[in-house]
Amino acid sequence: MSSAHNARVRVGVFGLLGSGNLGNDGSLEAVLGYLRAEHPEAAVDALCGGPEVVTARYGIPAARLHWYRGEYRTASRAGAMAAKGLGKLVDAFRTAAWVRRHDVVIVPGMGVLEATLPLRPWGFPYALFLLCASGRLTGTRVALVGVGAAPIGNRATRALVRWSAQFATYRSYRDDPSRDAMRAMGVDTARDEVYPDLAFALPTPRADTPSDPPGPVCVGVMAFHGGDDDRARADEIHRRYLEGTTRFVRTLVEEERPVRLLTGDACDAPVVAAILDAVDSPLVTAAEADSLSDLMKETAAADTVVATRYHNLICALKSGTPTLALSYAAKSDALMAQMGLAAYCHPAREIDTDRLLAQFRELERRSAEVRRSLTERDRAAAQRLEHQFTALTTALFPTPGRTRTHAHTHVHAQQETP
Repeated sequence: MSSAHNARVRVGVFGLLGSGNLGNDGSLEAVLGYLRAEHPEAAVDALCGGPEVVTARYGIPAARLHWYRGEYRTASRAGAMAAKGLGKLVDAFRTAAWVRRHDVVIVPGMGVLEATLPLRPWGFPYALFLLCASGRLTGTRVALVGVGAAPIGNRATRALVRWSAQFATYRSYRDDPSRDAMRAMGVDTARDEVYPDLAFALPTPRADTPSDPPGPVCVGVMAFHGGDDDRARADEIHRRYLEGTTRFVRTLVEEERPVRLLTGDACDAPVVAAILDAVDSPLVTAAEADSLSDLMKETAAADTVVATRYHNLICALKSGTPTLALSYAAKSDALMAQMGLAAYCHPAREIDTDRLLAQFRELERRSAEVRRSLTERDRAAAQRLEHQFTALTTALFPTPGRTRTHAHTHVHAQQETP
């Protein structure tokens, strides 16, 4: 690997990017913004889930994460299982070859160390393990930047996630529960820092003055079936979630409130269709958002947001709009507490429409005060991310003539936000 400081530094970005999840792509966008602002000399490419989308949208070369294209379909036929098994072997060589071509590889944000949604160990956890192990073997610096982690029940998944974290050169987390979860798994987190989610570094749209009479409510929905340990009850959990959300939307329509349905992943579309079908009112419309920026424009135009997906919540909070979380994981509760809205969390698994409406009305009553508070907290989050990017430069891009800092060193110096 070239160490000549006058050569272009080669940076890879890695993850389920360009695969239809707006939060993942928003995290990538934030890291690309940082690289372009602070390391314009870097040659950047991606190993990701949707290479065509990533190249078209962000203008960087990209290769496919998995050799076997049916990776995330459950294999049942013997032929499919054999192809999947062969794919695992091919991926080990492909990943190592890709990593070796880089000086630095960044995994931008995302819940890469958690299994809060259904996950098979030999899918993404194995891919991440290959990446981090390849980095350790080839001397390429691998950084898990602002990632999410959570306790994991499945033993194989937990082992792969722990090894991935231990092999990484640099780690930072998007909340305290993430760092706590990795410490509980046996990872030494003494030098690991916690920063706000990377999406807080994205540009914020200007919020409109709330309309009068009561304006639109954004309701962010999700194809929610519980977590990795809920597989047996997945259908029942989804049915209850859909019923509770539909009842809430119907009540808002009865009060003549316009409702805008938001999603955060391509897989959420059937939930939107089901609610539109069940409520059947011109007051209910679906947003077509292709990025976190699009989502922020939607949430900025709303009086209030009620959302399930983590990055729907971030978009709403970042645009300064009073927000109520239909929470399905500790990360959502941590985010809401960080933004001063811990009282406005409601369990996605057990939606009680009457209590949800009571929380919603209380939040709307406090709207002006909440908006003022969110403006301050958003500013503080953006400043913390300046520290994150400074720390990343220190750890990953050692300057010529300076001895290499310890990989986990974090420098708390201000710099211009990208």
